[in-house]
Amino acid sequence: MIDLHAHLLPGIDDGPPDIDAALALARAQVKDGVRVAFATPHVYPGQWNNTRSSILVAYASFEYALQRMGIPLRLCVAGEVRLNADIMDLHQQDELPFLGLCEGMHTMLLEMPDGSIPVGADRLVRYLLDNRIRPVLVHPERNKAVMEKPERLRPFVDMGCFVQLTAASVIGEFGPSAQRTAQTLIDNEWVDLVASDTHNLKGRAPRMGAARKALATTYGEAFANQLTWLGPAHIAGLNAPVPT
Repeated sequence: MIDLHAHLLPGIDDGPPDIDAALALARAQVKDGVRVAFATPHVYPGQWNNTRSSILVAYASFEYALQRMGIPLRLCVAGEVRLNADIMDLHQQDELPFLGLCEGMHTMLLEMPDGSIPVGADRLVRYLLDNRIRPVLVHPERNKAVMEKPERLRPFVDMGCFVQLTAASVIGEFGPSAQRTAQTLIDNEWVDLVASDTHNLKGRAPRMGAARKALATTYGEAFANQLTWLGPAHIAGLNAPVPT
């Protein structure tokens, strides 16, 4: 599987606090069936002051540690960008961390606040699209406004945003409301990928394997492969073989 959203880099956000914890999390991902993982630390000015440049430094160090320890995880890098007005400054400074290229556009993880869809969110998304940056909206099933009314996500899907569910939501570990919302978004055909959003080995462990199994049971192997391998590969601009 390919995991496009994982907090793996040590000490730069609310993911693993040190290198030992980060390596343990990487090993857990491999055990869970992940072969390619994107390290995507928070980019949230004022709270997590990460930028493309600073993330690349942390990534290089951790990638070396993975190789030295012989952990068979292909590590890529991007970031989880919080939706706020600083996005425009980061873009103009060439400091937005992208996943890759998809259909001629950069792709980027975009996070909204947990409790709402902010006023003006559509304008910021339009700014990104106008600048050939296609957002991947992360874990909308955990957003309270979307839980209350999933239809609130439709304008962003119609604009062209990709949608990412959290693996743990699919199997109910973020509660019944998040699981029901995830189901609704899948049934509406708005979901493009599932990712772990893993942070640690306790409350936020990798759950891609369990989510993939649940998807295969309900929707079939082809659909499970689409959300956990082929879809992520397409969005990140990776060449990936058909999984067996």
